[in-house]
Amino acid sequence: MIYKVISKKEFRAFVDALVSNNRSYGPQQVETDRNGNPVYQFKPVQSVDDIAFDYTATASSAKHFFLPFREELSRFSFEPAESDRLPHTDLELVHGMENGWIQKINYDAEPVVLIGLRPCDISALNILDDVLLNGHFPSPYYLAKRKNTFVIGMDHLPLPDCFCKSMNHHTVTTGFNLFCSDIGDHYYLSINSSKAFNFLKEFESRDPNDDDNCLLVERRKMIQNGFTTEIDVTALPTILDIEFDSPVWEKWGNKCLNCGTCAMVCPSCYCYSLTESFDTSLKGAKREKQLYSCNLVDFAVVAGGHNFRPKNGDRLKYRYYHQHRGFAENGNQQICVGCNRCGRACLSGINPKDVINDLRMEKESCLTCVSSSPGRR
Repeated sequence: MIYKVISKKEFRAFVDALVSNNRSYGPQQVETDRNGNPVYQFKPVQSVDDIAFDYTATASSAKHFFLPFREELSRFSFEPAESDRLPHTDLELVHGMENGWIQKINYDAEPVVLIGLRPCDISALNILDDVLLNGHFPSPYYLAKRKNTFVIGMDHLPLPDCFCKSMNHHTVTTGFNLFCSDIGDHYYLSINSSKAFNFLKEFESRDPNDDDNCLLVERRKMIQNGFTTEIDVTALPTILDIEFDSPVWEKWGNKCLNCGTCAMVCPSCYCYSLTESFDTSLKGAKREKQLYSCNLVDFAVVAGGHNFRPKNGDRLKYRYYHQHRGFAENGNQQICVGCNRCGRACLSGINPKDVINDLRMEKESCLTCVSSSPGRR
């Protein structure tokens, strides 16, 4: 890691040069909510003036740049003419078969600049990296997008309802090309890639001095002390095991609308479904991947129409198990980063803090389970 200090005016010139020559996205206000608060989203930007550097948090995360809601994985053509067999690039695979069909797979991804990601969103990308890049079966689609994205992170004061600090995701040291900490009239830059270092060579910056270091420490203390929402997640995976049949799941499950909004806005949920469809001409077909949610009614439906999670409470429970237990057991960390987008977006007012606190109270008070889930075999 290399550290530099740059004036905010020079940083704006640096960002302006980046977005002028690259496909870029940054936070913009798109509307206001029912309380009059601004709602931000990552939108295309053509100049630095389009970017809301002082934004709080986007309603949905940057996950969708790497995991689109719907993504075509492959396309099939039946009995193609020789003229249709286009030459393929290094990122495009074309498989032919003697029985007259051809399969086309495209891993291409256009370079993108993402500006203003918060530490918790970058942590979520690191979690997705563990799943989709560092596992036994890396995703070439995710890899192409991730490696062709230049990520600029920025710190911020916490929102009243976010609990990133409780999940230890209020700071980040990896997963970005450049990270900016606000120290007044300047940004304290953490440079994490040769690409970022080379880009910055054309702009005026300097090595940090003792005063800059002190300002950085004060900034981090201010952020850490600014969290007003905290959740005790100590031994939470064990508590989830103990409270597998807790009435807490029925209580909150009865409120759940099975809409899947929580998973869509979550920066680290990655469950998906696959569909195959034929063209109306019957001369082609495609295979698509679509983001999904374990809260949806048909998520656990198998052949014969059997549903392993028929109750709302069962589906809600397994989402929390995936977030706080299953991945913790396999990846040595919980998948939730504490952004609380799911709590803000939930139409039924289901908030992770309330659910987890209920589970902890249930365990500590040793309440008797009044309604059990279907028996496990």
